[in-house]
Amino acid sequence: MANSNIDAQGSNNKPRLNGDLHEWEVEDDTFWQRQGKRIATRNLWISIPSLLMGFAVWLMWGMITTQMQNLGFPFSVNQLFTLTALAGLAGATLRIPASFMIRIAGGRNTIFLTTALLMIPAAGTGFALMNPDTPFWIFQALALLSGIGGGNFACSMSNISTFFPKKQQGYALGMNAGLGNFGVTTMQILIPLVMTVGIFGAIAGAPMELQSSSGTLIGRIEAGTQTWIQNAGFIWLVFLVPLAFLGWFGMNNLRPITPNPGTPLQAFGKILGLYAVGMVTSIIGMLALGWLNMWVALPLTILLTLGLLRLIPGDIKPNIQKQFAIFNDKHTWSMTVLYIATFGSFIGFSAALPLSINVIFGNMMDVTADGAVTRITNPNGPSALTWAWMGPFVGALIRPVGGWISDKVGGAIVTQVISVIMVVASVAVGYVMMLAYNATDPNSYFILFLILFVVLFAASGIGNGSTFRSIGVIFDAQKKGPVLGWTSAVAAYGAFIAPRVMGEQIQAGTPELAMYGFAVFYALCLVVNWWFYLRKNAYVKNP
Repeated sequence: MANSNIDAQGSNNKPRLNGDLHEWEVEDDTFWQRQGKRIATRNLWISIPSLLMGFAVWLMWGMITTQMQNLGFPFSVNQLFTLTALAGLAGATLRIPASFMIRIAGGRNTIFLTTALLMIPAAGTGFALMNPDTPFWIFQALALLSGIGGGNFACSMSNISTFFPKKQQGYALGMNAGLGNFGVTTMQILIPLVMTVGIFGAIAGAPMELQSSSGTLIGRIEAGTQTWIQNAGFIWLVFLVPLAFLGWFGMNNLRPITPNPGTPLQAFGKILGLYAVGMVTSIIGMLALGWLNMWVALPLTILLTLGLLRLIPGDIKPNIQKQFAIFNDKHTWSMTVLYIATFGSFIGFSAALPLSINVIFGNMMDVTADGAVTRITNPNGPSALTWAWMGPFVGALIRPVGGWISDKVGGAIVTQVISVIMVVASVAVGYVMMLAYNATDPNSYFILFLILFVVLFAASGIGNGSTFRSIGVIFDAQKKGPVLGWTSAVAAYGAFIAPRVMGEQIQAGTPELAMYGFAVFYALCLVVNWWFYLRKNAYVKNP
């Protein structure tokens, strides 16, 4: 019989040391109802805001770079898109080592430290934004460090899955991932608001004057208005400091899952070592982008990360070797492609949309008296800081609906339907972007542009739920976790690819080509999904 005082004791009356639980039998209904449910729920509700903050810090560059442009920071449009893309690159790469953290370092140790680490890019970004003359390489370094927030998804999901019985895995992971995704919307609403007020006083330095109009959820801000862009970094410390304390004093390590985490300092060393591998390969990936084509540099970064992880000595090595078996399963690769289309699109468009609005609709064509055509500032252009939050909000809100519908009709059917919608919507939004970019009145196309992007976000959100459900059906208990970690890591590269591709095409004056390219990829996903899961002799029928 489990000790009823397990919150204070381990099994056999061993004292609980540093939040460790030595007995954890959640498949036993008596244990679950008596104490497991209470402990699991507490860990879940500390995990959710911690993950939410991870998403917010990871993707904050989409909003920050928009305001940097409004303030006249001396960087090109392509450089600003690159900052957003670098955060995406690091966040995706760091998910690979983060997948292994829980089993070697413990849930409480991992969530506490990875949440606390977010204070570094948050504070650093605040200080860097205080001075428009801050070198570009410092912003590059801070964008890479922001990727810690993206990596945290993998360890957070792995941790929460261990606290709940099988019959409640959908609820627990859905709540953690779904509410965690709201970090994107939270960031896109909160950053424009806090930049309007000097809430940190002299600590945050002096305000700057907008050189072009901006906006918030509550209204437009005209050029010449004082703004505190540095608050976009400092504001997260208000939440991260108490969340770190909550993680340390309120969460638990499960010894049946992590038999030997070592002392807290030893566990922290393991976590930092794993993230160091991902950060090194992210930097190499960043450098490789200057030498190689993006489509070569990204696979190189992934392969290098996996290779270095296999070289790490100690108790992580057998875990990694065991989980590498997923790469021999063809369904790992088919579901990776489909998850890129869904979650990759959600996270990529979340990162790229704000600056895309600012560039495409913040300028317009003008015909001079001698007939020459030039691009000039659009004085009445819509503000990304006012509108960009809507798409990610819809995508995150509708994600559970995708899982619920898939339980009724099958995940592959839902994935097929949303893929068709994404093909059509991508072509349509690309066409509208072309019209707006070349228009003397781009504002007339904005509502249609926004509606089409909301459709894309809604479809990707539903697809997140359907592909998540399919993975749970296709793979057994041993493979499911590693496959989820791997697919989430690769799909997260969407936060790098979308800003980079859209930035390059906007710079070239052909923004529509980016969206047409995405449409071709979604069409490929239609074929993959049909071949593997919907045709007459499918490998697994409509999982």
